[in-house]
Amino acid sequence: MPDLPTLEAPVLDTPEFERTPRRGPAKPKLLTVEDAKAMDVATMADLFRDHVNPGQLHFMKLLGFHKVKVERAEGMYYIDQNGRKILDFFGGFGSLAFGHNHPRILEARRRFQEEMRHEIAIAFLSQYASALAKDLALCSPGDLDMVFLGSSGSEAMEAAVKVAERASGRKNCKIVHAENSFHGKTKGVLSLTDSPLYKGEFKLVENTYKVPFGDLDALAAVLRSDPEIGVVVLETVQGGGGIIQATADYWRGVRALCDQHKVLWVADEVQCGYGRTGRFYAFEHYGVIPDVTALAKSFGGGKAAIGAMVARREVYMKAYGSKQTAMIHAHATFGGIGEACVTAIEALNTLYDEDLIGNSAETGTYLLERLQGLQAKYPSIIKEVRGLGLMVGLEFQDISRALPFAVRPMISLLDDKLKGSTAGFVGALLLKDYDVLVAFTEYNRNVIRLEPPLICEPAHVDRFCDALDALLGRGITGIVKDFVASKLG
Repeated sequence: MPDLPTLEAPVLDTPEFERTPRRGPAKPKLLTVEDAKAMDVATMADLFRDHVNPGQLHFMKLLGFHKVKVERAEGMYYIDQNGRKILDFFGGFGSLAFGHNHPRILEARRRFQEEMRHEIAIAFLSQYASALAKDLALCSPGDLDMVFLGSSGSEAMEAAVKVAERASGRKNCKIVHAENSFHGKTKGVLSLTDSPLYKGEFKLVENTYKVPFGDLDALAAVLRSDPEIGVVVLETVQGGGGIIQATADYWRGVRALCDQHKVLWVADEVQCGYGRTGRFYAFEHYGVIPDVTALAKSFGGGKAAIGAMVARREVYMKAYGSKQTAMIHAHATFGGIGEACVTAIEALNTLYDEDLIGNSAETGTYLLERLQGLQAKYPSIIKEVRGLGLMVGLEFQDISRALPFAVRPMISLLDDKLKGSTAGFVGALLLKDYDVLVAFTEYNRNVIRLEPPLICEPAHVDRFCDALDALLGRGITGIVKDFVASKLG
C-alpha cells in the first residue's frame, strides 16, 4: 500500500481557505476590493494607463477628468475624494434615468441577494425574465410584444437587425442606415455605424446603403433602386450625431415607404428611449410604430447591464417561430440574468410610479427655454440649442466666430482643426470651476450633450444654466485663457 501524504495540523488562527493544502497554482498578489476602494488618483491613472487604455487617459487628462476619484454617488450627484458634489448632466449617455443609487432599486436588489435567488436560468424557465418581457410588452405600443434580453445596447441592436433580416424574406438582404449613425461597436452593428474611427480597418458586413438622416426623398430613391433591401435601421434621435431630430412628416414617410416596399423598420431607441424624450419611446412623438426596436442604457436602472430587443410578434415568428429555428438567436448565458431582470422590473415600476417620463417632458422644456435664453445672450458662442425632453444638444459656433472681428479671417482657417475646442474648454471648466459634468458627441465635436437623470428638477437646471452663464460671461478669450492656465497650473 503506497504511503499516504502527511497532512499538516491546522493552525487555529489561519483562515480556513489557507488550511487546506493547495492543489492549484499559487495565488498572485491580487488587489482586493479594499485595495481598490483605498486607491489614490495617481495609482488609478497608472493602472488605467498600463492595463486599460493609455490613449483614453490622454483625453481625460486634457479635460482634467483624471483628477477625480468618485467615492460614491447619490441622486443627481457624484461625490469625489474631497467630498465635492458634482452635478451630473452627463448621465452616462442616458444610462441614469433614476440618478445614482435610487433607493427603490437598491432595495429590490438587496432582497434578491438576501433570498439567495437564482441568477443563471438556461436549463429552466426564469420567472424574472418572463415577467420583465411581459412588462416591456405592456409599455410598448401596437403589437411590439416579443422580447429578447441581452447585456448591452450593441447586443440588443444585433438581435434587432438579425430578427429583421431573417423576417424580411430577402435571401440577400441589404440594409439601409443613416449618415452620422451610431448603433454599437460589435461587428454587425458597427457595419451600420457611420464612423471611420470606430470602423477602423475591420472587415465588416458589406450589404449596406447609407442615406442622409431625415431625407425622405433619399430613402425613397434607395428603396426603389434595389429590391433586395429588406431592412431600414435608424436612431429616432441621433445621439452621437449631436442630438439630431427629424420631422414628424419624415417618420410618417419612413413608415409608409417601408410598408410600400415591404421593408422592415428597426428603430434604435437605445439612447433616446425609456422616457428620455418625454415619451417612453421617442417614436411615439410622431404617431408611428416600427417593426422592431431596442432599448438599453437606463433599462437597467443604473445598476445592471441589460438591454432588450422588442419585435412585432409577426416579425419574430417569421424569423424564429418554428421548432427548427427557435434556437438560432436564443438568449445568451447572461441574457435575462436574475438580478438584472429584477432590477429592470423595479426600474420600470419606478419610472411610472414617480412619473419620470412626465418630469422629463416638463423639466426638459424648462432646460431648453433656459438654454435658448443663453443662446440669445451669447449668439457669438452658442450656435444652436435643440432636443426633446432631457436629451439636449448645445452646439457652439466655430471658435473664429466668437473672436474679435479683426482676427476672424485668420483664425477661421483653423476652424476645422479647432473644432470641438470650445466644447472641450467649456466642459473642462464647468467641472473644474463649477462642479458640473457634461458629455460630448462623436461626430459634431462642437456639441455638448446633456442627458441628466430623469429625476432632474428645475433647481438643478438653474444651477447648471447659472454656471454656464457665468462661464460664457468670461468671453471666448477668457475661457481659452483660463483653460490654458488650468493646464499650466
